[in-house]
Amino acid sequence: MEILQIILQVLLGITSLLLTFLILLHKGRGGGLSDMFGGGMGSNLGASGVAERNLNLITVLLGSIWFACVIVLGLITKFQSGV
Repeated sequence: MEILQIILQVLLGITSLLLTFLILLHKGRGGGLSDMFGGGMGSNLGASGVAERNLNLITVLLGSIWFACVIVLGLITKFQSGV
């Protein structure tokens, strides 16, 4: 059980870093912090519809994996403590 916990913790760390990177890659929609730092200039660099949809899909899949890791690690911790 300890090996599974270590594997899940490593997977959680990797998915956390990848999710942060992927979320930062998303195109700003305007009206928020992206406008403050120049994201609202109307630049269309790499704003392809297919690329944006693929980025959304990958982000949702990684988010699901991250969420599952958090739930399973929480259950392992709960049942190991015996509460």
